[in-house]
Amino acid sequence: MDGLRWYVEMRILIVEDDRKLARQLKKGVDEFGHTTTLAFDGREGLEAAQGSEFDVLVLDVMLPRLDGVSIVRQLRQMRIGTPILLLTARDTPDDISTGLDAGADDYLTKPFSFQVLLARLRALARRRQIDPQTLLRTADLSLDPTTYEVRRAGVLVRLSRTEFVILETLMRNPGRVITRARLIEAVWGHERDVQSNTLDVFIRQLRSKIEPAGASKLLHTVRGIGYTLREEEVA
Repeated sequence: MDGLRWYVEMRILIVEDDRKLARQLKKGVDEFGHTTTLAFDGREGLEAAQGSEFDVLVLDVMLPRLDGVSIVRQLRQMRIGTPILLLTARDTPDDISTGLDAGADDYLTKPFSFQVLLARLRALARRRQIDPQTLLRTADLSLDPTTYEVRRAGVLVRLSRTEFVILETLMRNPGRVITRARLIEAVWGHERDVQSNTLDVFIRQLRSKIEPAGASKLLHTVRGIGYTLREEEVA
């Protein structure tokens, strides 16, 4: 089987106002045995996402009638948890953080290769094998791998799927330094063409969520190597 193919067929919604690009993406994805639905503006895309079951949503950020980030916010408010990949021409940390804060799971900056898009979609749709063990704990931070709930001092912390995978990888290796390469592999797999600042953005988002004001530091950077999750030592 071609290494680019998925192991399961998926239903994908692509919301993109550039009709030529949208149809090119649909043609490419459908050739891999999947079913793609197109929408060409934000309102149409939101209605499609609400009315049908999809495995992955691909949303352009700059859309007429309703922008991609607003679509994400409304879907998450409606508790629709379908994985969402944002397409954006803006790659500044602030622009990316806005989409992730709204509830998107990943982003891809334009221009991009079709192979990279396929890789990102595979990563979002992949069903991870989870050890059905009890809660993972580090200090007052807990993660339940069966319910996907994360809590800090008993307070529910809402994470995107990507943030969850990063945190779970760290919590399954308490006190150990996990290299950047290993984290990238855990989230995006072996064949990801991940931009240099992608992991940094997700780490920053994750840190802001699990370390609210007044809480002790748990996520530590080991410069030049990677990251570790451990309780901050008291002097």
